[in-house]
Amino acid sequence: MFDIDKWQEIFSTIRKNRLRTFLTAFSVAWGIFMLIILLGAGKGLENGVEQQFAQDAKNSVWLGSGMTSIPYKGHRPGRPIELKLEDYEMIGAMPEVEHITASMRGRQQRTLSYKKESGTYLTRPCMPDHWILENIQHIDGRFINENDIREYRKVAVMGLPVRDALFGKEEALGKYIQVDGIPYKVIGVFDDVNERDENRIYIPLSTAQRAYNGQNKLGTIWFIPRNKDARSSGLLMQQIKARLADKYQFDIKDEKAMWSWNATEEYVRIMGVMTGIRVFVWIIGIGTIIAGIVGISNIMMIVVKERTKEIGIRKAMGATPASVVGMILQESVYITTVAGYVGMVLGVLVLETVPDYIPESPFFRHPEVDFRVAISATLLLIFAGSLAGLVPALNAARIKPVVALRDE
Repeated sequence: MFDIDKWQEIFSTIRKNRLRTFLTAFSVAWGIFMLIILLGAGKGLENGVEQQFAQDAKNSVWLGSGMTSIPYKGHRPGRPIELKLEDYEMIGAMPEVEHITASMRGRQQRTLSYKKESGTYLTRPCMPDHWILENIQHIDGRFINENDIREYRKVAVMGLPVRDALFGKEEALGKYIQVDGIPYKVIGVFDDVNERDENRIYIPLSTAQRAYNGQNKLGTIWFIPRNKDARSSGLLMQQIKARLADKYQFDIKDEKAMWSWNATEEYVRIMGVMTGIRVFVWIIGIGTIIAGIVGISNIMMIVVKERTKEIGIRKAMGATPASVVGMILQESVYITTVAGYVGMVLGVLVLETVPDYIPESPFFRHPEVDFRVAISATLLLIFAGSLAGLVPALNAARIKPVVALRDE
């Protein structure tokens, strides 16, 4: 039931101690404000990491040609190790591998032209599953298929910016472009999460090996395991490297002979770091809030001390301990609620406006805070404010009227 007399007393007490109340409320508001900002910044880092991993399949494993750096079985260091098409076929035939692609070594920047338009773009030879590992979004047409590989077809799939630069508003599908003077038929147009990867075209690996004297040598093989947990993919990668190390006679511990990268392991590791950051943010934020709550508790102790005589008179006139406790708690919760709400709103406002005025980093994107988390943190703050006022309220309820009336 709404008691206007109690609220008048609360506002009267606040007006009498404006500076003290403001400083206490500020400490609470600052605590929730910093928690919201820190949570938003942590989410911004997490979004940046997610964006980086979204550029390619999160569960892919990469193997690349290199050069030995460790002597092995009579072989000197500095010996080149080159992957071959047969290695791609060996890995692709393993039941543990779900999707696989490969690419050539060497120069991949080539001159593309159509009628009077031309430009230099990255030309990536690849296999049919490549679009899965690159997270490519099909816009028009299709991607390279097995028939293109088997028949050495001169076909190309181009990114949106390449299509716009060469064709403008003209339809691209079915037209022929020149790639270093060799005609390729455009069979598809794609979009990519990573804008940098849009400025390229894809052509069949078999065609590129024949057209550009690539023989059967490969620069990179990457695949997606069927079992996508980090431990299983790591074991599979070591199994494949062991086979290749035995075939090409290099030390399996030689990271430079054949470099490898397990996206799943990296993703799990970095997400673990993100979890640690979130925990750290909550510890710092809650610590700041506790400091504000201690301030609330202290100010309510002072309020009880200043109103000892008044409380004694109330009790002498028949006020129950519950009504005294309720009066003190009401003031504590009011200050905490208002300060917490102001801090939450300011924190969300900063997260919504400040990013528009700072340059976007690939590792820090769209700082935000879950609205449910913000509300939960504010409700937690209000509950803590109730606890902060409980001890002074109980002390007030235990005041004896005779002792209180003697208080000066």
